[in-house]
Amino acid sequence: MNYSDDTIAAISTPVGQGGIGIVRLSGPDAVAIAGRVFLSRNNEKPSYAPSHKMLYGHIVDPADERAVDEVLLVVMRAPNSYTREDVVEINCHGSIVSARRILEIVLRQGARIAEPGEFTKRAFLHGRIDLSQAEAVLDIINAKTEESMRIASEQLRGGLTDKLTAIREQLIEVAAFVEAHIDFPEDEIETTSKKEIEKKLLDVSAEIQKLSDTFNAARFFREGLSIAIVGRPNVGKSSLLNALLQKDRAIVTDLPGTTRDLIEDYLNINGLPIRIMDTAGIHSSDELIEQEGIRRSKQAIEHADFIVAMFDGSEPFKKEDHDLLSLVRHKKAVMVISKADLPQKISVGNSTAEGRQYVCLSVVTGEGIEELKYAIFESNLHGWSEEREGVVVTNIRHKAALDSAAESLDRARKLLSGDSPLELFSIEMRGSLDRIGEITGTITTDEILHKIFSSFCIGK
Repeated sequence: MNYSDDTIAAISTPVGQGGIGIVRLSGPDAVAIAGRVFLSRNNEKPSYAPSHKMLYGHIVDPADERAVDEVLLVVMRAPNSYTREDVVEINCHGSIVSARRILEIVLRQGARIAEPGEFTKRAFLHGRIDLSQAEAVLDIINAKTEESMRIASEQLRGGLTDKLTAIREQLIEVAAFVEAHIDFPEDEIETTSKKEIEKKLLDVSAEIQKLSDTFNAARFFREGLSIAIVGRPNVGKSSLLNALLQKDRAIVTDLPGTTRDLIEDYLNINGLPIRIMDTAGIHSSDELIEQEGIRRSKQAIEHADFIVAMFDGSEPFKKEDHDLLSLVRHKKAVMVISKADLPQKISVGNSTAEGRQYVCLSVVTGEGIEELKYAIFESNLHGWSEEREGVVVTNIRHKAALDSAAESLDRARKLLSGDSPLELFSIEMRGSLDRIGEITGTITTDEILHKIFSSFCIGK
């Protein structure tokens, strides 16, 4: 499809009631379509309006010449718009009926409904942003904490792009030097030059690896950290969930087995978005419903990024507690000894914590709650600082491309040191450059574009 030939339209505000609703158009006929449906009290025409100036008037349905809604309309002329095409935004009242009615009218005037993410896709295709910046737009939309927003905004401003551009320039310099010797095979590369190239490739590879390594922690700010609170019945899992959320999210009673299904909610710890799950107590049961709840609890342990394993400090260690330790043996976890306000019957040691970090807490007094939050944060983002220097990688697609680029560089370096044909070295260098180019969209395919932009909402 030629994106210069058609005009798209969509509602860009969320479904529901609000102060305003926005219908957005982009494409060569955006201004003309607006002119056919907009009536200004001052007889101002969108076609003559200066770029980025609001016009006041009404949207009128040409079919019956009835006014639909009172609006503010703004024309943003190419290339100074989000898509680098002519863009019109119609600000109407925040009724879903009004926005849908206006959308229907502009569609009848020749626009077509936009695909998910198509406005941002056009911004990429027209060169206003690169592919990593386009993905940052989605990350900003989905950000659940200020830190998540800050990381995404840094990427949208081009922080990752600038870093990758600097890396590409170094690799292009090396590749061009070697290509010159391929064209003139009688001129062999001197030994000193080879060693300089090998060192540069090592340095660049280390730089790429350092960037890739930031993913292990930074990804949680994009994807969220999933945590499962697990333990036998009545150890205080639901009470802990409520204490962390500071609201009554889960039902709490003195009866064991009150929680029979997963209960999920979101928590913010120092800017880290967390999806936290309260699970059914893990124990032996003949009841069918409890068995299903226990199965889901074990499944939550398997899939969670981090485990809060709870033990009742007011009771001796039981068989179910030992079974739980076995279940979480290979998971990142913190051990929580609950009910610290009661006389303790658990002596914390290797038999309990098995060398893991543990926290004693009471949801009644609040003791240990902040210590637990600190343990969760530090266990997954050790040394993370808002004042950190350098960009980070939060997208698995970016990490995979970086790792592949580093592997190609390693093979290229070995080929050069082993006196292999320079053509083989050149192939690996191009492979490395292509993998980096995939991140920013210098090298891309329709399949990659579809996968990325299909995740967007319609209207962005």
